[in-house]
Amino acid sequence: MTQRVLLINVVGLTAPLLRQMPNLSALASQGAMTQLATVFPAVTCSVQSSMVTGLMPNQHGIVGNGWYFRELGEVLLWRQSNKLVVGEKVWETAAGRFDDYSSANVGWWYAMNAGHDVIVTPRPVYHQDGRKSPDCYVVPSDLHDILTEKLGTFPLFQYWGPTANIASSRWLVDASVEILRRYSPTLLTAYIPHLDYDFQRYGPHSEQAAAAAADVDAALAPLLGFAAERGMTTIVVSEYGIAPANNPVDINRLLRREGYLNVYAQQGREYLDPWTSRAFAVADHQVAHIYVREHSDIARVAALVQESDGVDEVLDREGQRTLAIDHPRSGELVAIAEPGAWFTYYYWLDDNRAPEFAPCVDIHRKPGYDPAELLMNPDDRAVKVRATAALVKKLVGLRYTMGVVGLTGTHVGGTHGRLPDSDDDTPVVITSVPELLSDAPARVSATAVRDLILDAHVRQRAR
Repeated sequence: MTQRVLLINVVGLTAPLLRQMPNLSALASQGAMTQLATVFPAVTCSVQSSMVTGLMPNQHGIVGNGWYFRELGEVLLWRQSNKLVVGEKVWETAAGRFDDYSSANVGWWYAMNAGHDVIVTPRPVYHQDGRKSPDCYVVPSDLHDILTEKLGTFPLFQYWGPTANIASSRWLVDASVEILRRYSPTLLTAYIPHLDYDFQRYGPHSEQAAAAAADVDAALAPLLGFAAERGMTTIVVSEYGIAPANNPVDINRLLRREGYLNVYAQQGREYLDPWTSRAFAVADHQVAHIYVREHSDIARVAALVQESDGVDEVLDREGQRTLAIDHPRSGELVAIAEPGAWFTYYYWLDDNRAPEFAPCVDIHRKPGYDPAELLMNPDDRAVKVRATAALVKKLVGLRYTMGVVGLTGTHVGGTHGRLPDSDDDTPVVITSVPELLSDAPARVSATAVRDLILDAHVRQRAR
């Protein structure tokens, strides 16, 4: 019988954090741990896709958490279809090698339209009157009501946004245990997001970050214990480490002031117009894909961005090749922020003209990543009062806008995306089976996680 494997993705996990994490420390001591050489860009969707395909971003095509879909003329982040990821996934390979193979995905990205037997992924209900309610997408469909009855509705508003907290990670852990108990999949992949929150809000060296590490470790205890009791092989990975942030870089405002970025106006608000812009950037933490319409503008745009404060490198196609990010979905240029710096998506020059979604948590309409969504606007003393008033409107069925997000990035405390600058922000891989890492290099590539899983199936089965 094929050995069952539990793959846990603890976002932001690094070796120094284990001082606050006794359960994961014990797993590392009894098993093995080494550093993980992540891929560029070191962001969720790119790294996860490399782990499950064994390919680099220029091969699997996931060049970030989102990009400019040239054929649609739209910037789209956080898409969910697995068909966007090119290459054979580890569960597909394993299903062809092992009899009676089954897999479950709890929270890993690109879960929808994937060949899993069991899927649980966050997906809200968008009501006809404009309201949004917490929920998740579940396969098989009857499992949805089973999980909801047992665990409660998936806590979407604790999964992202100013109220994000440990509740969502606990729910995902409990769902993983229930799925293991009910279906006994050969492979279960679980995504635990909690470290992302206070690490980005307050910085990786804050008291809140240390508390978050302890909370994650405690939340993981039931899942780690369940796997150990049933003799499963456990592999814990991390996509990236989070480094301190202190310098937001308004790359799109720079391009607009220089005449490259255009907007269109509706009802006194400004919206990015990628169709007519000569150049604009899709900001993604410390990485920005810059889409340049005319080849003749590439060199001038590259020089303009390179000279900006907070910018480390600007890669043309040749430079992108060195980091395996040269793909048709990538921008003609890719900018990398300096340590401590990160790119905002902001493109308006007057906050009174900011788009309606700007002060809201709206990951699908914003043409770039916005970590300020994790914070109740620190510059607005009345923000909690207005949030309460909006919540009352929601509860009585009225239309509402939850405009609680600040329009500057000055309060963001942590970031990631560039390759690690120190061991402290280098991710790790931990396994309960020391032999899996016995011949491994000092840093295991993210692309090697796929083979670790396959090796775990075979190695344990032979015991």
